[in-house]
Amino acid sequence: MSPSVAVVTDSTAYLGAEATGRWNVTVVPVQVILGGHEIDDVTPFDAGLLTHALQGRSPIVTSRPSPERFAEAYERAAAGGATEIVSVHLSGALSGTVDSARLAAREAPVPVQVVDSRSIAMGLGLAVLAAARAAGTGALAVEVAAVASRTAAASDTVFYVDTLEYLRRGGRIGRVANLLGSALSIKPLLRLADGEITVLEKVRTASRALARLEDLVVEEAGERPVDVAVQHLMAAERAEALMKGLTARLPRLVRMWVVEIGPVLGAHTGPGVLGVTIAPGAAD
Repeated sequence: MSPSVAVVTDSTAYLGAEATGRWNVTVVPVQVILGGHEIDDVTPFDAGLLTHALQGRSPIVTSRPSPERFAEAYERAAAGGATEIVSVHLSGALSGTVDSARLAAREAPVPVQVVDSRSIAMGLGLAVLAAARAAGTGALAVEVAAVASRTAAASDTVFYVDTLEYLRRGGRIGRVANLLGSALSIKPLLRLADGEITVLEKVRTASRALARLEDLVVEEAGERPVDVAVQHLMAAERAEALMKGLTARLPRLVRMWVVEIGPVLGAHTGPGVLGVTIAPGAAD
């Protein structure tokens, strides 16, 4: 009898209930504390609560899931018939979530392979979906984990923020620190590279930044088949316009998603963030 491989991820993949249900992916939520209220990182959520906390400079703390929450997920997967588990998570450079998964994996009832995607949001999500597709074909856990790692490594995420202030506050600014201070008013285009945020380009206006974001995605995609995910927080019109522009300009677009991120990532980027993840296209 072939092994049954279960796929587990965390909520910062922002895949949504439809995709996780279709591919039988278990999601362990990351937590965020907004003004004393602890909530799970799920969508849809009360965006007004997040905005109020950000604008009022209320304390915002994000918290990785405990090893116990991962242990519960692994136990449920094993009880459901899984003989192996692949657990794929956001970058260890941004969160200790993957460390909690590794701790829980040591005591799991079945073997668990933990993958640090070195990404987040749909950079993580598309790697998880690729892993779930591989698991659905009967691949072994080692093969499923390799698919997740390859997909994440081959993906590119670029994004725009209205202000660097929230990244600065959250300590996730990384090598973008040289843009701080008097430069907080610029409109930067950023890239998630090997799990960390780096500067891609500096742009002076939002309209130019968004136009350049679309151009960069088209350049990166080239003539190859690609999956593309547009992600935003409280910027639905911008996201829709970007989706339409990319759909018209990408000659070999396989799949397109438009996703609103949740409070954990939103707490560090602020409202108005708009990002795009490009991954190798694959048939279902």
